[in-house]
Amino acid sequence: MTRPNEPKDAYELILNAIDIGIYRPGDRLVESELAERFGVSRTPVREALQRLETQTMLTRDGRSLIVSSLDHNQMAELYEVRAELEGLAARLAAKHASVEEIKVLHAMIEEDRKYLNQPRELSIANRRFHRQIHLASRNRYLVQQLEMVHRSMALLAETSLAADGRGEMALAEHLAIVQAIEKGDAASAERRLKEHLSFAFETRLKADAGEIGAGDA
Repeated sequence: MTRPNEPKDAYELILNAIDIGIYRPGDRLVESELAERFGVSRTPVREALQRLETQTMLTRDGRSLIVSSLDHNQMAELYEVRAELEGLAARLAAKHASVEEIKVLHAMIEEDRKYLNQPRELSIANRRFHRQIHLASRNRYLVQQLEMVHRSMALLAETSLAADGRGEMALAEHLAIVQAIEKGDAASAERRLKEHLSFAFETRLKADAGEIGAGDA
């Protein structure tokens, strides 16, 4: 069932469910079940599924649709694009962010500490933090592109924040980014954000290597 503040459009409902992890990579999406879950008719659900398939968020498996997953090369390509776009967002935020926006970013970091032992909740909070930087860039076209990139991030099976100690490190990296933005140091803000994503990517690679090793043992 939907809540009062949740989107009512079938496309947005399904996309949001993928984004927050209700449906994970490899999960099969059934038209009738989605219609019942979200309280909408099957026609808009069917149209939403077709749209998500076109956007490669869903993959056809015989006659069924499943949530897509990213292979190693796709993940590397996604992080490369994300680093460039987010680095630019941080650079622009250092030039344009208001005092109020910077205060909000600091508050987010402190608030997110309560999620250090809750990787899924910390991941959701992490997206909110990054989106706040995107908005502070004052560039609507950049924000649109980053929304597409972050949508694809939902196709990664696990959050890198689930790794031991990664949450604490990520918040420290967030603080360094915000401090650079606060100082108006565009070059430092861009560098700090790119480093932050580099560490996240490295964590994912190590986790994947560990999973492969465990499977082969």
